[in-house]
Amino acid sequence: MPEAERDRRRTLRILVSNDDGIDAPGLKAAERIARTLSPDVWVVAPEFEQSGASHSLTLHEPLRVRGLSCRRYAVRGTPTDCVIMALDRLLKDRKPPDLLISGVNRGANLGEDVTYSGTVAAAMEGTLLGIPSVALSQGYTSPHPVKWSTAEHHAPELLCRLLREGWPAGVFINVNFPDVVSAGVTELAVTRQGQRDAANIFIDERIDARNVPYYWIGFRRHKGEPHPRSDLAVVARGGISVTPLQIDLTHRRTRQALEKALKPWTTREESA
Repeated sequence: MPEAERDRRRTLRILVSNDDGIDAPGLKAAERIARTLSPDVWVVAPEFEQSGASHSLTLHEPLRVRGLSCRRYAVRGTPTDCVIMALDRLLKDRKPPDLLISGVNRGANLGEDVTYSGTVAAAMEGTLLGIPSVALSQGYTSPHPVKWSTAEHHAPELLCRLLREGWPAGVFINVNFPDVVSAGVTELAVTRQGQRDAANIFIDERIDARNVPYYWIGFRRHKGEPHPRSDLAVVARGGISVTPLQIDLTHRRTRQALEKALKPWTTREESA
C-alpha cells in the first residue's frame, strides 16, 4: 500500500447509518466495509427499522440515544435524526466525518424508490451538512437470502475510487448492488435515475377480528423497459449502479420556460 494511501486511511473518519435499524445485518456489513477503509468508524443508527421514512424528522416527541459501545449509538428516531444527532451532538467537539456511508439497505433503492428511502435520506442529510455521502443498497429477491457478500466484496474498492475522484458539494452517490453472487457481477456503470412504467404502490384492505377494516401499503414490481443506462436496467442486468443525485430539485428547462412565460406579470409586480 502506498504511503499516501496509508496516511489517508489513518486519518479518515467514517460515519455509518441506515434505515433498517441498529441490529440489521446490512448495518454490520456497512461497518465491515467502512473498517476496510479506516479504523475510525462511528455508527449512529435508528433503534428500530425506519424503512420508507424518507427525509423525515422527529418533531413531536423527544429523541432518545442509547450508547451501545465506544462509537456505536442507537437513536429512537429516523435516519435523518441519526445523522443530525451524530454531527450536532455526538461528534460536536470532534473532527467531523470525512465520509458518511448509509446502508447497506436490504433491497435496492432504484428509480422513484429514492424519494421514499430512509437509506437515501441519511445520505441526503449528510450532504446537506457538508459530509461526502454514499448510500449503499443490496438487491435481493424474496424469499432467497440477501447476498450481503456482493456489497462487501465490491464496495471497498468502489468507495476508494469515489473518494479519490471526489464529487461536488450538494451531490451524493446512490450505489445499488445486484442480486447476484460477487463473481457474477456483469458491469460497473454510472447511471441515471430510472423510472418505472407504472406505479408500484397499492393499498391492501383487510378485516380484523372485530370486523373492522385495516390497511397495508404494499408494492408490486413491474418489469417494464427502463432506459438502458438507468439504475433499473443496469441492476437488472447484474451490474452495479452508481448514480449521482443532487439536493437541488429545480428543473432548469421548465424554470427558464416559466420565467419567459410569466415575465410580463413579474415585471408588473416589480414595478408596482
